[in-house]
Amino acid sequence: MMKILKYILSIALLTAIIYGCTDDDNDTNFVNNLPAPTNISLLSVVTPDNSGLVTLTPSGEGAAKFDLEFGDNTGSSGELNPGESVQHTYAEGSYDVIVTATGLNGKVTTVTQTIIVAFLAPQNLMVTIENDTAVSRQVNVTASAEFAMNYEVNFGDPNNTIMMANIDEGVSFTYDEAGTYTITVTAFSAAIETTTYTEDFLVTEILQPLAGAPVPPSRADEDVISMFSNTYALDVNVSSWRSDWSTSTLTDLQIDGNDTKFYADADFVGVEFYGADAVDATEMEFFHLDFWSVNATTFRIKLVDLGGTATEAEIVFDDLPQNEWVSLEIPMSDFTDAGMTSINSIQQLIFSGVPVGTFDFFIDNVYFYKSPSMAPTITGTWKMAPEAGSLGVGPSVGDTQWFSCDAVCVTDRTCYFDDTYFFGIDGSFVNDLGAESWIEGWQGGSDGCGTPVAPHDGSNPATYTYDAGAGTITLNGTGAYIGLAKANNQGELPNVAVPSSITYNVTLVDNNNMDVYIESGAGVFWQYRLVKESEAPNPLAGTWQMAPEAGSLGVGPSVGDTQWFSCDAVCVADRACYFDDTYVFGADGSFTNNLGSESWIEGWQGGSDGCGTPVAPHDGSNPATYTYNSSSGELTLNGVGAYIGLPKANNQGELPNVAVPSSITYNVTLVDSNTIEVYVESGSGVFWQYKLVKL
Repeated sequence: MMKILKYILSIALLTAIIYGCTDDDNDTNFVNNLPAPTNISLLSVVTPDNSGLVTLTPSGEGAAKFDLEFGDNTGSSGELNPGESVQHTYAEGSYDVIVTATGLNGKVTTVTQTIIVAFLAPQNLMVTIENDTAVSRQVNVTASAEFAMNYEVNFGDPNNTIMMANIDEGVSFTYDEAGTYTITVTAFSAAIETTTYTEDFLVTEILQPLAGAPVPPSRADEDVISMFSNTYALDVNVSSWRSDWSTSTLTDLQIDGNDTKFYADADFVGVEFYGADAVDATEMEFFHLDFWSVNATTFRIKLVDLGGTATEAEIVFDDLPQNEWVSLEIPMSDFTDAGMTSINSIQQLIFSGVPVGTFDFFIDNVYFYKSPSMAPTITGTWKMAPEAGSLGVGPSVGDTQWFSCDAVCVTDRTCYFDDTYFFGIDGSFVNDLGAESWIEGWQGGSDGCGTPVAPHDGSNPATYTYDAGAGTITLNGTGAYIGLAKANNQGELPNVAVPSSITYNVTLVDNNNMDVYIESGAGVFWQYRLVKESEAPNPLAGTWQMAPEAGSLGVGPSVGDTQWFSCDAVCVADRACYFDDTYVFGADGSFTNNLGSESWIEGWQGGSDGCGTPVAPHDGSNPATYTYNSSSGELTLNGVGAYIGLPKANNQGELPNVAVPSSITYNVTLVDSNTIEVYVESGSGVFWQYKLVKL
């Protein structure tokens, strides 16, 4: 019944596509391109009463209707919908039933199945019962017998689950628990008499993973302290993965080519990494471990810091899923909240669990990590990920059942998968399709590679705005698009007008991967995965200093007005120790105030409004980072003491009248590649303004 229901739902969804988008040329093309029905089968169930009555139920994937020729020269069933059955009475004999399955687009698949109608009881019943080699607690049954048409299996579970199959075909069932079950197989012919086989069968668990642990995401080296993983470079030389005081056995093995550790019959396991290999996790945010067990009901992870006064904390997991990999992401704050007073010299890792003494488990990917040092950015050159599933459409986000570009599709559309989408740091956007792209029928193409067609050929200027909070990108410019030219917020071309802007929903998976979707008509979700090919040039990256010219430093009641104070030529000369300070913007998002041995030290800093030794925290000694939003022109420095222009001016007011902030946001205008103008409103209507030049 589950299989029948699946086909009914499949047909319902496909029908919805056709009638929900009847005017959409491409949807029609999609249906036309559907393959002929596949996996056609016929379940034949004979009534064991010497009548010869047989119930025939066809099934198949992608079939909209069926027709059966009974094979006894009496005609056919007529049209059957998926899930429907027909009954037919046969005389004793062998018959070839022809099953014709027709898809929505009229494509046909025909198969022939032989059925034997015999009024003799099944003889020589042979039954095979086996544990599945890939699925834990799954049992596969196959039965054959002379004169039999079909058989049923009672799996002997608490619900006495019964499944029916054609003779010589298999059925499978997964038990909730391993153990011994009485399995009964009954073979049926057209005779009243049946033949039965019974076996007490031991259902077994699969005691180790068949696939390796999940591959961790790509992370920068500085964001990870790796103890054990094939993905990250090793940072900790563990002296023992099973200390002398452990109660367990340890086996190092590979699963699906991935290094893995297996602990058997465990009570507790000690992992040691002393001295120079102690882990300083003060900058780390999480502890990660991948865990697999066939029998664990409780799993505990303890960290021990032995750097000074010994301190430790244990995190307990109950009711973890069994027989599957579980990725544990433990915030380091959980350990400190549980009593650890220090995490700068972690030297032991202790595992324990229940059932005590017979606890078996596998681990992989043991590491500490923190969030990326620099948040992912939308700027740069992107292209569609050249992999199956990166382009698709379906009724909801994450569902591409209506169309998903498979590996063959990716190969066929090479001219499309090399198209690029450029997001400039200045807010510019460009579709670069090269000499060829995939040109659909509505564009005058042949659903194949061809010359790009205006306005979707990248010839019109375009811009973009990215709203990280809302997770949206809006392209402004006729013909600008991501993924497919036809899909927009109003519907699909050519059924709607070509829009002048399109808004997409965007998820930056990381700095190199982006998921995009757009609802192009109610309940029609086109979905794309893009990969970054290269970073956009960062106009701020480099070393800057205040322009050594009159008027580059000033303050006034509005931007462009420095009537309250403007550093003239004499001021510039007097403050030479200030005008040689540099502001270094790293390509990696780092920021540094480099003041040298002297800078201009004001009275509120304890100076004499003259040249003097830089004063913390405004001396460049604290680490700092920056983020730059090219669309809004906002530049934010993160780090206590980091500043541009004057250390006193910040978003809350002026020091020492406000607290020293941990971040300051400035407004930046790119005059040219070597000049920027910067201002900050430090209190209502007080605008400090600076001009900087790149060295």
